[in-house]
Amino acid sequence: MLSRTADHLYWMSRYTERAENTARMLDVNYQTSLLPQSAEVAKYGWQGVLSISELLPWYSKKYDQITPNEVMEFMVKDESNPSSIVSCLKAARENARAVRGALTTEAWETQNTTWLEVNRMLRAGDFERDPGQFFEWVKFRSHLSRGVTLGTMLQDEAFYFSRLGTFLERADNTARLVDVKFHALNSEFFGAATEEDQEYDFYHWSAILRSVSAFEVYRKVYRDVIKPERVAELLILRADMPRSLHASLVEVVNNLAKVQNEQSAETQRRAGKLLADLQYARVDEILATGLHAYLTQFLDRVNELGGRISQDFLVPAH
Repeated sequence: MLSRTADHLYWMSRYTERAENTARMLDVNYQTSLLPQSAEVAKYGWQGVLSISELLPWYSKKYDQITPNEVMEFMVKDESNPSSIVSCLKAARENARAVRGALTTEAWETQNTTWLEVNRMLRAGDFERDPGQFFEWVKFRSHLSRGVTLGTMLQDEAFYFSRLGTFLERADNTARLVDVKFHALNSEFFGAATEEDQEYDFYHWSAILRSVSAFEVYRKVYRDVIKPERVAELLILRADMPRSLHASLVEVVNNLAKVQNEQSAETQRRAGKLLADLQYARVDEILATGLHAYLTQFLDRVNELGGRISQDFLVPAH
């Protein structure tokens, strides 16, 4: 398969997944901001959204202070911000258009309609009228895009590169989310919440779970009150939780095996090693060494994996 085609398919999926994850983060913060909480706690939440995407310095150049409206404006509508929802959906559509021939009509139509529709909605003021509804729509379009790909595309290299992009992006985003949200407790999290953390507790953890569609899953798996260490275990180590790091890495490894070439052995070995580390890890060990350190290292390794995939299969220097 041409490396340029593989490149477009891979990035089409990454940008679609990134738009969805941004919508999830903003939605949870928006819903939580409607709850009674101190101004300090509310500000932490919005700062966290910018930290997750490493956009705090960029935001600070444009705006004097962190306010919910300005953060949402920046993360949804600002085309100069490459991680905003509108920038991600535009990039996904541009990549899809470049490889129109490698996609089914349904897959292309889904990407194209999403882009046309988001522009119409933003012009009509739908986002300002009901942010929650808008975020749900972004998530729905991402689900639709994945479903159409799965349900209509031939399972060949085009399909596998598309899936690879989705799950590498998901692993990165879930790790960032867990890291920033646990970090909001102002400590290197070692598994013991202090008195000061009480204001966060139930709503904080249930918000994190909802942001990755894991609230019902948590209840089903643990049948107990929400505990931080169990949230960490569910989102990092459980292979049966669709947005966990473990589940994402299983997909990365499987799809890499389908597209392997003569130079990808080292990339596959590193992906396999990262998966093995997740398979055999225990949450108490992770918390004993510090969750932030663990996730920082995980993000470094996922980033390196992305770089190696680009080197082995895709057009260099994307």
